[in-house]
This record gives sequence, C-alpha cells and structure tokens, in this order.
Amino acid sequence: MHHVIFGTGAVGGVVGARLHLAGLPVTLVARGDHLAAVRRDGLVLDAADGRHVVRAPTAGSAAEVDWSPGTVVLLAVKSQQTAAAIADLADHAPPGTPVVCLQNGVANEREVLRRFERVHAITVMLPATHLEPGVVVQGSDPVPGILDVGRAAGGTDEVDEAVSADLGRAGFVSVPRPDIMAWKHRKLLLNLGNGVDAAFVADDDADESWCAAARPRARRSWPRPASPSSAPSRTASAAATCCAGAPTPIVAAARPGRASAAAPATSRSTTSPGRSCCWVGCTGCRPPPTSRSRRPCTTSYDAGSAPARCPPGRRSPGCDAALTPVDAI
Repeated sequence: MHHVIFGTGAVGGVVGARLHLAGLPVTLVARGDHLAAVRRDGLVLDAADGRHVVRAPTAGSAAEVDWSPGTVVLLAVKSQQTAAAIADLADHAPPGTPVVCLQNGVANEREVLRRFERVHAITVMLPATHLEPGVVVQGSDPVPGILDVGRAAGGTDEVDEAVSADLGRAGFVSVPRPDIMAWKHRKLLLNLGNGVDAAFVADDDADESWCAAARPRARRSWPRPASPSSAPSRTASAAATCCAGAPTPIVAAARPGRASAAAPATSRSTTSPGRSCCWVGCTGCRPPPTSRSRRPCTTSYDAGSAPARCPPGRRSPGCDAALTPVDAI
C-alpha cells in the first residue's frame, strides 16, 4: 500500500518516516521551509535510537502526488487546515481513494465525508514534536505510538486491516477497531488535561489542584453503583489518572457503555506509599523522576497490556493493574 502523508508535521512526519524505514512506499506532502528542507536534506527523524535521514518522494500539493493504484491518504494536518486539504485532494485524488484521518479531534471525519466516500479514522497516541524545518522528534521508544484505526462510520474493512498491518510493520501498535470514533472521543477527553499545564506552574500543588478538581467531576459522571459486584461491567479501556491518597482511580478518558470489555471488571485500591501516579496517557507507568510532563511515558493503554510494556523502573506500584473499571469510581 502506498501511503500519502498529507501533512508531514510532528505526527505525520514520525509516521511517514517510520513507514519509509520499514520499506513501505510513502509520499511526504509538506509546504514552505519544511518542504524545502526535506527536499534538500531529507526528513530527519530524531528518535531514541538515533537520527534517521529519510529520503522519500515529496510533494507540495495533491497535484504532485503519484496516484498509483493502492494509494491511501493519511491526513495529518491540523483541524483548521482540513477544509483546504480535502479541497486539494478532491481536485486530484482518484475517486474511491481512502482517506484516513490521522488527526486529533472528532470533527474532521464528518468534514472529509462531504467530499470522500471511504473515510477512516485513527486514534493518535503518539508524542511527537516539530520545531525545526526538516526535523521531527519521536517522543516514545521503543514503540513510537499507538495508532488504532477503523471506519469513521463504524466497523472495519480491508483498508483498516491493511493500514493497521503496515503500521505494525513500522513498529507502531495498531488494532482495527469498529468503534474507532468512541476511542477518538476518549482521546479528546484526555487532551482536556493539557489546559492544566498551560494554567499552572509544573509542581506538586498543580498536580493536587488538578486531581482535586477531577475527582468530583469523575464521580458525578460515573456514579458508584450500590453493589459493585452486581453492577454491569463497564471497563475503562483508556488511560487512568491515579493520585496518591485517592482510594480509587479517576478515570479521565472513557464513556460509559462504549469501552472495551477486555479488562477484568474488578475494583481495586490504588493507595500506595509515597507519590505514585498513573499519568494520563500512560496507564500502569509513571514518569521518570526528572520528568514533570504529562505526556505519555508508555505507548500502551489497551486492556491487560500496560504493565507488560512499562520500561524498567517505570511501573507505578499503585497503578500496575491492567486497567481500572469505571465502576470503581
């Protein structure tokens, strides 16, 4: 499958670079100084295993892309750029070209569906930055990120299977999911925590303020059942935020009734000595002692897999169960 990375910024750049390094055909669509630098020097992927120079075909617009059979578009522009991007694609991409929204937010897919019939979505769990023309930084290792995929209208098809397989070859964790938009809504809830970093100094007081504000809201959203043992199983297959001293986790990224049933429906205490947190985006792991970042410290958040994927010394003793049921709140 030929992947057209339409928007070779932080996320698109890391995905495109990793696909190319895995030997898969890729075209990198970019603009301005970034495009000029990539054409001149190649796309530099700065990762924990070194700096990789990727020399893949480039394009400044859809008009310059080689639309060979088997081409799929990975749309990785910012949401405010989606309208212009799909207008360009609609003018040049062959009818029936699949478009996969490799974007945060939950409105892009509806916009793309106005112009394209085959629209897919990816939940982006991939820490990356792009601050210098020609260079993207991969913030997670050894797994670059989690990129689950599915049809925007629901279900999965052969495109999702092929895209997921290619992403797996490139080192990502990727699962075809029939309810992918529910997962994207959960990611949107996760992103709401970013406002705390913008509004507070990064210290323990900020952490406590954030947890104190989140706890009652979570309990209002998902009330504790009268009898947890007889309550319906509603597990939270998304990252949890566990604060020291809190008897149960605060699930910050799940919608009742839409979570995966893969995790066991049992509640557990997360109280543990000292400050031990499962940070948003990295269930089962804690950040290194020198880090105050809430960016993911692991690339796994799926049921039963988080503890096994925690790097050595990063597992949180109070939060190392597979995942926490919503009913435990």
